[in-house]
Amino acid sequence: MRAPRALVPLLSVAAAAAVVAAAAAGASIEGLPGGGGPAHADGAAPRPAAVTVNAMTWSVCGAARPGCPLGAAPDALGKQIVQRIQGTEVGGRKVRTDAVLLQDVCEGHVRAFKKSLPTWTWAFAASPGEASCATGQGRSGVAIGTAQRLDRPERTKLPAPAGRTRIALCADVPSWTARVCVTKLSAAEGAWRRKQATTLASLAGTGRVLLGGDLADTPESPALDPLYRRLAECDQSGPSRTGAATRQNWAGAAVQKTDYLFITKAAAVSCSVPASRIRASDHRPLSAVVRFP
Repeated sequence: MRAPRALVPLLSVAAAAAVVAAAAAGASIEGLPGGGGPAHADGAAPRPAAVTVNAMTWSVCGAARPGCPLGAAPDALGKQIVQRIQGTEVGGRKVRTDAVLLQDVCEGHVRAFKKSLPTWTWAFAASPGEASCATGQGRSGVAIGTAQRLDRPERTKLPAPAGRTRIALCADVPSWTARVCVTKLSAAEGAWRRKQATTLASLAGTGRVLLGGDLADTPESPALDPLYRRLAECDQSGPSRTGAATRQNWAGAAVQKTDYLFITKAAAVSCSVPASRIRASDHRPLSAVVRFP
């Protein structure tokens, strides 16, 4: 396990309760009723109580396509995901997650999670144009799961070339006074990355934020400037944009960091990526203990 970044506060920013998110017209979100409008603050909100959230983002490679180790065995992959949700390692100790941001996950997986993790709340949004899942598991997409209640799930289209659609899924967790977002981008749309990053930063808002996903780009890319300016990435070291590699090659070696967990700069965080090969996916999970002041 890679040595985590110290659990120290980052630069402080003013807390804000208002979050405004633009949802795609007519978009459907599975897992929660409704899809209500964005939350607005009518005035200065009282400072929320401090809270610690154990979070994980993971591109699980659930679609039935070449390169996904368990794409043809969704039940086996689902068990691997639940096992890691129930115990992931951060800073040399095992923690039970409170929030998971999953990419390339199947509808069927999320249905199963609702049974195996009955106290959790889930939201799912299919990713247009992605491969379908095997054995009747439905479409592939992104999902948010939290141990606390999720409110107002919203699916938003991100800037993309003509004929392609990229989405972000966001929701609020009232008990944490936090906004949680997930996305999966494509290396083929690199020319659109800055616009995508700008939209993601806007969707996250200015309050407490957990924003994760596979951004299909490396930390030093100027295209990610909008996210790094507004937020802190859990595995960066001070002001430098660094982090352990998360994407694996065919042999299981970690070759590049493309997976991120952005948080409010006022938060303190410890963050880890497994040092050894993950055989369930072509990506290694990124796990963090986040302390919102």
